[in-house]
Order: sequence, then C-alpha cells, then structure tokens
Amino acid sequence: MRILIIGGGYTGFYTAWRLEKRLHPREAEVTVVDPRGYMTYQPFLPEVMAGSVEARHAIVSLRSHLRRTRIIAGHATSIDHAHRTVTVHTGDTAPQAIEYDILVVTAGAVTRTLPIPGLAEQAIGLKQVEEAVWIRDRLLTAFDEAAALPSGPARTRALTVTVVGGGFTGVEAFGELLSLATSLLRSYPEIAFSDLSFHLIEAQARILPEVTDGPGRWVVRHLEQRGAHIHTESQVTSVRGGHIELAAGETFDTNLLIWAVGNGSNPVIARHTDLPVDDRGLLRVRADLRVGTDAALVPDAWGAGDNAAVPDLSSAAPGALTVPNAQHAVRQGKHLADNLVAHLRGKAVRPYSHRSLGTVATLGMHEGVFQYRRLIIKGLVAWLMHRGYHVLAIPTWERKLRVLLVWLSAALFGRDIVALRGVEEPRAAFLAAGDPDVLRSRHKHIGAETDAGEHELSGADRAR
Repeated sequence: MRILIIGGGYTGFYTAWRLEKRLHPREAEVTVVDPRGYMTYQPFLPEVMAGSVEARHAIVSLRSHLRRTRIIAGHATSIDHAHRTVTVHTGDTAPQAIEYDILVVTAGAVTRTLPIPGLAEQAIGLKQVEEAVWIRDRLLTAFDEAAALPSGPARTRALTVTVVGGGFTGVEAFGELLSLATSLLRSYPEIAFSDLSFHLIEAQARILPEVTDGPGRWVVRHLEQRGAHIHTESQVTSVRGGHIELAAGETFDTNLLIWAVGNGSNPVIARHTDLPVDDRGLLRVRADLRVGTDAALVPDAWGAGDNAAVPDLSSAAPGALTVPNAQHAVRQGKHLADNLVAHLRGKAVRPYSHRSLGTVATLGMHEGVFQYRRLIIKGLVAWLMHRGYHVLAIPTWERKLRVLLVWLSAALFGRDIVALRGVEEPRAAFLAAGDPDVLRSRHKHIGAETDAGEHELSGADRAR
C-alpha cells in the first residue's frame, strides 16, 4: 500500500509521524513530498524575527524524525487522482509522476496578496523561517545605517516599520519587532525613541478578531502606549517605492513592509487537481477528513490543514469551518493518521471534533494576552503562558530543549544584535578578493540606490 502525503508542514508532518508509530513496517509505504525538507513551527516566527528563538530551532527536519518515510524534496505541481499520480518537480530535473494508492493532501496555504501597486516589489510575507530571518537582518541593518544619518526624514524612513494585517500573525510580528527596536536603543545612543515609527494597518474595524472586543481594545491601547501607530478601517492603495498610501489619504514612507493579511488558497489545490474544491480554492473534505461530501465521497483521498475546508463540529453556525491555526493543524494531522490506519484495517473512522484551548498571543518581550472563554489574562503571565504552551507544542524533545536553552541564554546575556546581511550575497567578499573593482562598483551601486531613495523621500516630503 503506497501512501503519498503532499506537504510536510504541521499537518503533513504529524500525519506521517503518527503513521510511523501506528503502522507496521510492512503495512504501508509512506512518502512525503515537500520542497523544503522540514516542518516550520510558524508560531515561533515572530520570536525568530526578534532574536528570541534561533531560526533552525523553529524548524524540524523531516529526514531526522521520519525514519521510515521516504522524503522527496520537490514541488507537487498537479494532482491527477483519477490515475493516482502526482507530478513533482525536483530541482532542475525533468518532472516525474509519483504513483500512489492513497493520497493525503496537506499542502497548506500561501500568503494572500492583493493587486496593489508596488506590493510585489516592496513587501515580504511571514510564513517561512527564511522570511523571519530576512526581516530581522533588515531591521538590524536599518539601525546600523540610521546611526550614521543625521536626525531627520532619512533616519525616520530607515527606522519605519509597517505591518499590514491585524490578525494574530500581524500583531505578534508587530509587537515583537517593536520590542526588539525599543531594546536596541540602549546599544545605539545616536538614535532616539522619537526616530522610531511603527505602523500596524488593518482593514477591519478592530485587530485580533480571534479574541473578544475587550482584549482587542486593550491590545490597541497597549501598543499605542509603546509608541505604535494603529490604523484600523484602513486600506492600502499603493506601496510603490516604499511610499505607503492609504485609502483615507494618509501617506508615509517605510523601510520595511510586512504583509500578513491572511491565507490564500494553495494554487496547486485550487487550480491543478481533479479533486473537488470550494469557491475559495479549498479542498472539500468531510468531518472524518476524507475528501468529498457526505453525498459524494472521493475514494482513497484524504485532506486536512490550511488547504482544506474542514467542518467545525464544535460550532453551532451552519457550514462553519475550522480556522487555520496550529491547534487544528496538529490535531487534524494526528486524527487523519488514526482514521487512515482504522480505514486500512477495516475499522470505523471518526469525525474530527475539537475543544479549544483558548487563544494566546505574544506582544513582545514580557507582554502578551490570553483568552479562554471569559477568562482574560494580560501582560507577563500571558507572555509566560504563550512561551510555555508553544515550547510544549513544538514537536520533539530535542527542539524543546534547544528553544529553552536559547531563552535561558537570552535572559542571562540578552539577544544577539548582529545582522548577517552578507548571507544575501555570500560570494561578494570572495569576488572582491580577486577583483577590488567589484567591491568598489558594489559600493557605488549601493550609494546610488541610497541617493535615489533619499531623493524620492524628499520629493514625498514636499508633496505633503
């Protein structure tokens, strides 16, 4: 029996991990297709940005922990379930057709983008650890550059950070970056707190829709007291050249733009499969996580996670679906594996149902908010609860211990504040060693970009 799992994120990893524990070695052959070869623990990405968690500690190697699973490092580009094949691209080689008997679709979602001028050139998402590392290096580099600039528009632009999206991802990223920037002021006496400019933009009337109105309002007040600018009921109309324009007419320049407006459907699931999808491009699954509907089951196909429209049996609202978060992804992966094992052994499968553990968010070092029904906890205790929950939730004891040790060293010695900007062009020093003109031309090019940015900034100032 050949089981093919598309996607090695939360749900795919936990499905494969549990199948290894539940299935006999010769009962089935399990294969995972994923381009990265590791699972990213996304709740830690804001802390990776802030330097509170090392980047490699927020990921889990598939090969290290799935010992009996075949790992294919490649992109699944199309699914032909009628012929039980998936087309996979691996590096520069020709695409190959992977055959299977049972398919598990856990490809996850992608960052939802909008046709806003300049967005593709200026913004970065926050779904992968590489993005979190780049954001951290960009902010640290901005402090180095701003320290050499006189107080004024150029320095303010260098230290302006904008996050679009007021959900958990956006708010946590915003709070952690604001906390990091504030702490950096101790190491940069040239820079004043007034030089920092942090903007959180949300199209809806409130941020953090996952909590009730009271905690949501408290988070806004708390962030504003820390110097943040919160723009609710605001829509971005242009970000061309790093110049932010809002529908209401407000404008400002930013050096760092993080796009966290939610999930978009995975293009492979939405457009390149013969499996049934809904009008949002999500895979149609039943409550037992088999693909299809109660009236029309698709045999030998299962799905869960952010790419699937999983019915929420705990909600009284008709047609409610589970929200895309880590709690559901982990639980659905385990549940899917249990149901698949039961199905293979001729036993009954069970519908996926859950009980919420509450919601918790970090707002930066020593600050957080937690809500479970009517219980609301704020500040240090909520921040400790956030750390405690996620260190328990990240898979493997090895990763838990590594994260705890990093937190302990940071508590004793503080966070590292060194930017590894050269990682973006690691061969630059080598090339410059052979030809000094290469280095001079690079500096000239960078200087030209800086002059262009300052010219554009001064023009925008005149317009205001």
